[in-house]
Amino acid sequence: MAEERGWGFFNNFDLPVWVAITASMLLLDLAIYLQHVMFHAVPGLWRLHRMHHADLEFDATTGLRFHPVEILISMGIKLAVVAAIGPPAVAVLLFEVVLNATAMFNHANIHLPRPVDRILRLFVVTPDMHRVHHSVDPRETNSNYGFNLPWWDHLLGTYVAQPAKGHEGMEIGIEQFRKRRDLWLDRMLIQPVRGPASGGALDPKVTTKEPVD
Repeated sequence: MAEERGWGFFNNFDLPVWVAITASMLLLDLAIYLQHVMFHAVPGLWRLHRMHHADLEFDATTGLRFHPVEILISMGIKLAVVAAIGPPAVAVLLFEVVLNATAMFNHANIHLPRPVDRILRLFVVTPDMHRVHHSVDPRETNSNYGFNLPWWDHLLGTYVAQPAKGHEGMEIGIEQFRKRRDLWLDRMLIQPVRGPASGGALDPKVTTKEPVD
């Protein structure tokens, strides 16, 4: 629809297709990063997003655990971004394929050798990098927001290399929901209305943390 009606930035310039596709995928990834930050910073949105963080284990299924209302809001934001930048339709398709593949990868419960991880995270968010984001420590929860590309965390100051307690000693989840019963579907769906919206990025109890090498 955006292409047919001339909506968006790229639909108003005669750029080479490969430039439009590459730039569109980068901008879409930046939008997902900023959306992720917003879901941590706005208390009402954090109430929805914390269902993703309440998982007490970290594996590929965590990458699928999102509240239905968050999914709808995310779709609305993504459609608005598409209308604004006017990416080629193939760029949106490629971005969705890559995003879903990397979301499964960076939530995987696997261990990569440190030298391999160090090289990979120059180009893609690795499981070790994203696992820090699922730490029970709010200072680490509110870091490493990237799902696909790691560059935005570096550029915008939200990157933490390793958890303070190490990956073996780090607890996964959030402080509010630590019981197995909290992981049942009925409890997860009503999490947004349960308890305070603590642990988000703007929580006054959350302080910044220096990156750990």
